[in-house]
Amino acid sequence: MDKFWDEYPTIKNDLNYVVKIMEKNVKCRDKVIENSILDLIYSGGKLLRPAFVLIASRFGEENREKACSLAAVIEMLHMATLVHDDIIDDSKLRRGNETIQSRYGKDYAVYIGDFLFGVCFKLLSENSSLKQINIDSNSMSRICLGEVNQLNSRFNLNLSVKSYLNRISAKTAELFSLSFYTGASMANCSEKLSRQLWHIGHNIGMAFQIIDDVLDYSSSNAVLGKSTANDLKQGIFTLPIIYAIAADKNAFNGLLEKHYFSDKDINSIINIVKSSGSIYECNKLASKYSNKAFNLIEKLPKGDNSEMLDSIVKKLLVRKY
Repeated sequence: MDKFWDEYPTIKNDLNYVVKIMEKNVKCRDKVIENSILDLIYSGGKLLRPAFVLIASRFGEENREKACSLAAVIEMLHMATLVHDDIIDDSKLRRGNETIQSRYGKDYAVYIGDFLFGVCFKLLSENSSLKQINIDSNSMSRICLGEVNQLNSRFNLNLSVKSYLNRISAKTAELFSLSFYTGASMANCSEKLSRQLWHIGHNIGMAFQIIDDVLDYSSSNAVLGKSTANDLKQGIFTLPIIYAIAADKNAFNGLLEKHYFSDKDINSIINIVKSSGSIYECNKLASKYSNKAFNLIEKLPKGDNSEMLDSIVKKLLVRKY
């Protein structure tokens, strides 16, 4: 279990149970599939999304078994999207380890991701209402469309900040929102409170992804535990690039018009981004979303649970990794 949760023993204990639920449900005859998923489960992810399911559920009528099962669903949905993302991006590293597609090939990775989706919907059918399954299905459709939007925008120099925000709202923030809403809805919270938690998740997700995109230009493989500049190599221009182009498109001297970037090109682009003031603008926007999240958390019912959520989000959104 990631040390991130050492300060929150009750959540850590429930997350350990979530892991056991995942272990039980990914057992299958094909041991390559089973062991690949187990490796991903044990790879050191923070389990943020299932933790948010658990925290949100504590604002209503607690049902630990059901909350942990739905938390496992959310984490396996996330894992499935990561497996498929790594195929598209041809990523070699994920959480400091070799990716499934790199180790076993893209064909196996596709089936492993699909298998995870199947397990998710099996667990959902056992633990959710038709309404919740419908909400989850709609969210997954939106996440998929966000990924397609990103794929269609590769090497596009005319991306706006708005288009970028729409993209990350779908591909990242949606699952954060779903995590909070799932926990709240399962615990019979009012629709008003459930929606408030949904919006908290949205703002956390937006800030989280902007920070992640900034770190892609300011950190290293060893620190992040994944390949840096991988989006850039794939022609995916994130907010640091978008702001830098807006500041001075000519600063890149035709570099971004290429459809292949050498290591020298990558270093040049990163240096231009760093000197453009773009990173400052990105951090300012991330802070805007962070502050929205904290303002909404402040309005939650007072108690240990809201205080813990405030502490976790502060720890999460002030990071160098």
